[in-house]
Amino acid sequence: MCYGDDARPPLPPVRGGADDRGDMTLTSADGTEFMAYYAHPDGPSDKGMIVLPDVRGLHHFYKELAVRFAEAGFHAVAIDYFARTADTPDRGEAFPFMDHVAQMKPETTDADIAAAAGWLRSLPGSPVRSVFTVGFCMGGSLSWRQSAAGLDLAGCIGFYGGPSRVEDRIPDMSSPLLMLAAGKDFTPVEAVEDFAAKVRERGVEVRVQVYPEAPHSFFDRSFDEHAEACADSWRQILDFTGAGGA
Repeated sequence: MCYGDDARPPLPPVRGGADDRGDMTLTSADGTEFMAYYAHPDGPSDKGMIVLPDVRGLHHFYKELAVRFAEAGFHAVAIDYFARTADTPDRGEAFPFMDHVAQMKPETTDADIAAAAGWLRSLPGSPVRSVFTVGFCMGGSLSWRQSAAGLDLAGCIGFYGGPSRVEDRIPDMSSPLLMLAAGKDFTPVEAVEDFAAKVRERGVEVRVQVYPEAPHSFFDRSFDEHAEACADSWRQILDFTGAGGA
């Protein structure tokens, strides 16, 4: 598990309003309805961000993170993974998430992410032309995986993802990757850099930023000692997405 209920996303360096936000339901290609949380910037934007949670699914951290992305100038939507197996919408710390992670299927998860991308692109009044994904831990790997999903994404961002979970998709990757790695994570930095080199061999742009003293889940504003790593992560994301002036 990446984030407990006390974790809070760091604030973006440039903040606007995001008054239009809330719970919603999306429908996947197989007809499954799944939980999501949206947040829109107060001003016009042509950028969208799909937030892919860690193994706990759509809990409070990721709803708040969707708001942070909206404040940074993105139409944002955070999604849940477990509509097909869980009989409750509760994603609190008591939720037996690993029981449901074991039942996830790549093809249905990809379809749910595709539904989120479709929703962003169909927003009325403010066309979203550039859709990105961002994920954490398991969600980081899933985000990188979307480079090969044929969704015409502008980029795929992953914090502390596991390269071994997505190496089989390298031959089909096309969207640029941003890999944000913790030097004191359980995934060796060497594995991240090796994965990045293999993707670059495909002609795909890959940016890697390593925070040598940071642990897994450092992107949390309750970690004062990692405040600079959090701030730089935002800078990396905004530069990668072209939203530095958001």
